[in-house]
Amino acid sequence: METVKGFNDVSGEEALKRERIKEIIVGTFKLYGFEPSETPVIEYEEFVKEGNQSDEAVSDIFKLQDKGKRNLALRYEFTFQLKRIARNKKLPYKRYQIGEVFRDEPVSSNRFRQFTQCDADIIGSSVKEEAEVLALTSRIFKELRIDSEIYVNNRKLMSEILDGEKISNKEAVIKEIDKLDKLPEKAVLENLKKYKAEKILSTFKKPKGYFKKYKAYSEISELKKYCDIYKIKINFQPSLARGLSYYTGNVFEIKTKDIKESIGAGGSYLVNGIQSTGISFGLDRVASLAKIKTEEKRAVIISIAQEKKAIETANRLRERDIPVILMYKVSNALEYANSSNIPYVVFIGEKEIKQKKFKLRDMKSGKEKMLAEEELIKTLKS
Repeated sequence: METVKGFNDVSGEEALKRERIKEIIVGTFKLYGFEPSETPVIEYEEFVKEGNQSDEAVSDIFKLQDKGKRNLALRYEFTFQLKRIARNKKLPYKRYQIGEVFRDEPVSSNRFRQFTQCDADIIGSSVKEEAEVLALTSRIFKELRIDSEIYVNNRKLMSEILDGEKISNKEAVIKEIDKLDKLPEKAVLENLKKYKAEKILSTFKKPKGYFKKYKAYSEISELKKYCDIYKIKINFQPSLARGLSYYTGNVFEIKTKDIKESIGAGGSYLVNGIQSTGISFGLDRVASLAKIKTEEKRAVIISIAQEKKAIETANRLRERDIPVILMYKVSNALEYANSSNIPYVVFIGEKEIKQKKFKLRDMKSGKEKMLAEEELIKTLKS
């Protein structure tokens, strides 16, 4: 039976790789002082939509009803749930969350209807915390060996520019300008004509120096100052807005030359009236780009009618943090080790017990040797 379009099974090497990526991301979040949180997959529809009904992502929510005919929805992101879990928390409240989110939208090679989101947010933030969020972002992508660039802009700056040009329908116009790196310029121009705002397009194509005259640009300058301390580079992109309207200040997007879609994004927003900031990574896209090795499965232990000794040996190896798989049929075990790229097989039979040693086979070379237990542990750990 095939999966529903936009939903995928994950197993084998791919699952191991995703697990390792999550370990790296969680480890970095903890290194910067973030604590974990968990929230429900299903919420009341009115709570999911609250304050963001005009956003495209909100229009793509999966809707459902329970037996009580209550209108519910699958979560489409984590940020809206912060309104509830951040109440009465001591500030700054630094939390991370990794889990599944859902959007009923068209599917493409890098866009799914269920995907794993990795978020880190700070409730009670300033530009200093924004720089810290970008620093942890840079660290994560370096560890995953993904070449990436950080792009930043400011929603207040965009609003200030549009106010200066007497543009109405600001939110709609900002959404169109944000498409400049996704659609041909001609298409964006045609869309802006609907709002009689086509003249504004040339402003957002001007060099960086032009924007320094605007008051809100000072927030970008301050962000750059702290990013310089962290020794991370940011690129100013005046057309960047992010798709969600709740952003109130600096916004970020992480891009790579390997795919057209962003691999991370975030910005600053209000949570219960408190200035906050955060970043989000899509695990599926990150996993397709990460150049990391998964933890190698070390050995298969084969019991040749010596179950008690094999189990006791497996226990001792696991106590030394050596991953092992215990099997009881030689032919099946060797085939399994080969197909699973497991480097070693340990034989435990009557002969090995008499010699108080273990026969170790290197599956790549085919060479075998008899080893005492400590020698075996040293080899498997190397």
